[in-house]
Amino acid sequence: MKLPLEIRALGGAVLAALLSLGSAWMAAIPIKTMPTFSAVSTFTSSAGVSSEIVISPELAEQGHQFYDMSCSHCHGDDAHGDEGPDLHNLSISNARIAATIKKGIKGEMPTFAKKYDARQISALVAYLRSLR
Repeated sequence: MKLPLEIRALGGAVLAALLSLGSAWMAAIPIKTMPTFSAVSTFTSSAGVSSEIVISPELAEQGHQFYDMSCSHCHGDDAHGDEGPDLHNLSISNARIAATIKKGIKGEMPTFAKKYDARQISALVAYLRSLR
């Protein structure tokens, strides 16, 4: 028995949708399982030495103050994005966050290397990790 063309087309569309959803789900698994908060922030200081700074609630609160001074006008008061992207649940490493704050992004975000030292940048990283 031969199925009508419409039913065969519908079956093909359903199969394509399932394959698409399945591949999207498989790609999202590593993102979902990445830790969103680390107890230790590791990055390379300006002297080229790897630094580990324990992230505490106090450090996150200091970072919140720095965020309000330097970041909120682009990323929004609640860090959900405005001109800049949403900063909640970042899936990049603490070192990458620190490097981005320090070096900026050409044409998109200024550098804060002269404004904040390594400890202050760690405070900003701690604050960003506290965002849920």
